[in-house]
Amino acid sequence: MLEIKNLTYRIKKKSVIEDVSYYFMPGVYGLLGPNGAGKTTIMRCITGVYSLKQPAIFYDGEEAIKNKNFLNIISYLPQEFGLFKDLKVKEMMIMLASLRGINTKNDLELVERCLELVNMSDKLNDKVRTLSGGMIRRLGIAQTLLNDPKIIIFDEPTAGLDIEERLRFKNIISEIRKDRVIIISTHIATDIESLCDQVLVMNEGKVIFTGSCEQVANQANHKGYILPEDKLASIEGKYHIQNYFEKDSKNFTKIVSHLRIDDSDIECVEPTIEDGYICLIKEI
Repeated sequence: MLEIKNLTYRIKKKSVIEDVSYYFMPGVYGLLGPNGAGKTTIMRCITGVYSLKQPAIFYDGEEAIKNKNFLNIISYLPQEFGLFKDLKVKEMMIMLASLRGINTKNDLELVERCLELVNMSDKLNDKVRTLSGGMIRRLGIAQTLLNDPKIIIFDEPTAGLDIEERLRFKNIISEIRKDRVIIISTHIATDIESLCDQVLVMNEGKVIFTGSCEQVANQANHKGYILPEDKLASIEGKYHIQNYFEKDSKNFTKIVSHLRIDDSDIECVEPTIEDGYICLIKEI
């Protein structure tokens, strides 16, 4: 359905995206990478926010910008989602729908259905200014559904959300994922675990790995270790500290390392998607 073909994008002669190609079929895709990796730039190229010198975005085999239906079937939630705070939620949604050429002035059914999906039906008549940060993000998700899009793009949708709101977002994606291409950008590996069908790991403007969450995690096979904190000084070679934690009143450290560590006090553990991601980004 959606294809990126040899996408290169430069800002002031600096390459931000370098020769990226990928074909998206219906499913949920995670763009995973550190800040500055090029995730937002790719999304803005797909949505037409950035104009391209050479055709690189295609929909159903046709250059997207020349496809009359493309803008009608795509929806985008940027990381910074602005709203008119003095409007009621339903007024805000109706205005956004109108901007997309969707007439809901005499019929709130569409707005109500979209708000129901994000569990905000009871906020229909509330002023936008009264909404919490999490509710604003949910409202942003709701507005992406107004045109029943075939392609939905979310840029850092869980940024600033607490654990409960992040779980709610995952449940929403599970509800709407059927027969759609959903692309989610994040630098938080655990946000896409058990949610995305495929993951594109990006760094410095390039896609350095593509695969399932399991395949990303497998990049850290036999590289994840848990050790007493006082043992860390004895580790030689390249490693990355994943986290510190306490267990049974003792302090431990989790690391990923390419070295084979043989020590009865050091435990080799099953890799997570975050472990695999770090190994790819840090070249461990």
